Amino acid sequence: MKDPARIADDLYNDDLAPTLPADRTWDWKSYAALWVAMVVCVPTYMLAGGLVSEGMNWWQAVITVLLGNVIVLVPMMLIGHAGAKHGIPFPVLLRSSFGTKGARIPAVARGLVACGWFGINTWVGGSAIYVIINALTGSAIVGSSLPFLGIDMGQFACFIGFWAMHLYFIKHGTESIRWLETYAAPFLIAMGLALLAWAYSAAGGFGSMLSAPSQFIAGGVKEGQFWAVFAVSLTGMVGFWATMALNIPDFTRFAKSQRDQIIGQAVGLPLPMALFAFISVAVTSATVTIYGEAIWDPVALAGRMGGLGVVVALAALVVATLTTNLAANVVAPAYGFSNLSPSKVSFKMGGYITAGIGIAIFPWKLIESSGGYIFTWLVGYSALLGPIAGILIADYYLVRKSKLNAKALFDHAGEYGMWNSAGVIALIVGILPNIPGFLHAAGFVDSVPDIFNSIYSFAWFVGLLVAGALYLVLNKK
Repeated sequence: MKDPARIADDLYNDDLAPTLPADRTWDWKSYAALWVAMVVCVPTYMLAGGLVSEGMNWWQAVITVLLGNVIVLVPMMLIGHAGAKHGIPFPVLLRSSFGTKGARIPAVARGLVACGWFGINTWVGGSAIYVIINALTGSAIVGSSLPFLGIDMGQFACFIGFWAMHLYFIKHGTESIRWLETYAAPFLIAMGLALLAWAYSAAGGFGSMLSAPSQFIAGGVKEGQFWAVFAVSLTGMVGFWATMALNIPDFTRFAKSQRDQIIGQAVGLPLPMALFAFISVAVTSATVTIYGEAIWDPVALAGRMGGLGVVVALAALVVATLTTNLAANVVAPAYGFSNLSPSKVSFKMGGYITAGIGIAIFPWKLIESSGGYIFTWLVGYSALLGPIAGILIADYYLVRKSKLNAKALFDHAGEYGMWNSAGVIALIVGILPNIPGFLHAAGFVDSVPDIFNSIYSFAWFVGLLVAGALYLVLNKK
């Protein structure tokens, strides 16, 4: 497609170019497998436990997870349509609503959030390896915490070891990731059901498994506070995959048809998330009967199992974490960083940059508490990503009527211009209402008016609606 007279070197490389028909190899089963492989991971397992720890019972937590994922599936399909129709990745799609240079702002914002998730998942996978080694060697690599890092040398070494596993797939690109997701998905489903069967047998049936009240599962006394935490928890559940709702064109650009990306995502996301949430809560409740305490961290649970079980369980955790991390947290920033300087930064180099940032953020400090994990991290970045989703949907469907000029997306002098002030202004205004609530939730300020806390409880929804509506107003001729 490249015309040297029209295509700017700082907008184009082979990774960002529209996909060719020969590249359209993903059917609905590929997308379903992609989502199953991403859903089955430790952070997903910990979601329901985090909700229970904040005052929900088991079925309320499962329903909240299901509802959040049904909601986020809608923008996932809508934004995914652009990738399947035009064959372009997320950073290139952004150029129609933000301009060829302005698109770099939301692309990098999405990429940095993914870097945070990359670090979290890499830490979780490294922790699983750490537990395996200690279970097999009698805690041979347990040591005192290192200054500055706050973890011991064994933990850090396992973290770096698991981090290094990602480099192979980064080197070999998206097709190697699809291969991994396709073969890992059935294995991960089987492992999840096996864990549920183990808990069922050890606890003496579902009656015992689900009878423990939430304060025993959570280790606290917050039971019965469903409505008090429902809104912000639902926003957190939407925020969990709000990242992928934006950069889903990075994957749907390889779709054989719109039908394949729609059916695949509908099959692969909401119900598997709800099933895994149920497994999480049921197994966590069962641990109260089995071990006398609630264990909602699957890495810690696998360590308690002992024997061969710990090796099998944690090997499954390592595979689950690797598949999630590669698809959800490497592809988006790799394209995003490549978009900053396509002539110098390829998809592969963008992936290596992502891996470097994932180490630098000290991810173990991001997930020290369930409250901070859900209310600060998940809801906080949803306040940033919701406005981007609102602008993309408004631009693609209501302004462009799903029609894009592919060549102009790679031309600074094209119809989209270098900067679209409507997109930039709408993004800023969409974020602003959530800033006071975020500052309070993160502990930067002691108090804010209650209205801002209420707004922050619906951060993703508020940002999406405000930014999308303002973008339409600013684009009226």
